[in-house]
Amino acid sequence: MTLTVILIVLFLLSFAFGRYPISPWDVIKILLSHVFPIDQTWTDNMNTVVMKIRLPRILAAMMVGGSLSLAGVSFQGLFRNPLVSPDILGVSSGAGFGAALAILLNGSQWSIQVSAFCFALLAVSISYAISKMVKGNPTLTMILAGMAIAPPFGALLSLMKYVADPIDQLPAITYWLMGSLASVGYKGLIYSTIPIIVGMIVLILIRWRFNVLAMGEEEAMALGVDTGKLRAIIIVCCTMITASSVCISGTIGWVGLVIPHVSRVMVGPNHKKLLPISLLMGAVFLLFIDNICRVAASVEIPIGILTAIVGVPFFVYLLGRRNRGWA
Repeated sequence: MTLTVILIVLFLLSFAFGRYPISPWDVIKILLSHVFPIDQTWTDNMNTVVMKIRLPRILAAMMVGGSLSLAGVSFQGLFRNPLVSPDILGVSSGAGFGAALAILLNGSQWSIQVSAFCFALLAVSISYAISKMVKGNPTLTMILAGMAIAPPFGALLSLMKYVADPIDQLPAITYWLMGSLASVGYKGLIYSTIPIIVGMIVLILIRWRFNVLAMGEEEAMALGVDTGKLRAIIIVCCTMITASSVCISGTIGWVGLVIPHVSRVMVGPNHKKLLPISLLMGAVFLLFIDNICRVAASVEIPIGILTAIVGVPFFVYLLGRRNRGWA
């Protein structure tokens, strides 16, 4: 409940941050005017800034933060490893190559998002196919397959940067890889929302099964859980929401690694509570970071830089706690 209130307050305050100052009261009246008949006391420019520039960006920040955090805690529960992040199966590397390829071909913003999404799914599909061909522990082989697929896509990304035009294309590729919500529009947001919402709903509905998986593969099977089917459902859902998030925001690291641990400290390892709290915490965190990116300097700071500045010290802290047990 507290997190929900914090998210609502932060949502309203976020409209006031930016180069064009707008008071929170005007923001509330503008938002309500699209639902109820209210006499206009604000300018048309204020309405344009709120509804066409800041609203889609704020919604995207909450959605991407919540998605990455939810995917992170789901993968950590699936692989029973606290150091797993949403890009463990090669999503980010595949999406990075797809976006760079589209930029190299002078594609539009929409084609860049589509290309990033398709290559993210391709990278995960290859990782999954490799893990099925290798006998042994399915969880371990899947993690190793994800680690194996990332370097080839990283090499292809380097090739794209090497042949890109250093004046226009190379800066665009570099900026995309650092992550940003500056160019988010309603069109991309709507198309990305569909797979994200579907994936979120499924994960939330089956959240109690993560507790069964946490007991071990054999124990879960003894309780009647089809672990292979459950593992496939979780991977598909996490891949959908991660790939959809990356395609509209670029690569934003550390959210899916750090926020699940903060949430675990708050509510413990019970996934029935952990998944919803991680979702809310991720939305609050990325919205807060995005507000800092908009106002901290005269030129907007790529959001991936600030998440890394916060995430790296916490990752080092996690390494120090690794031998003391998880949660």
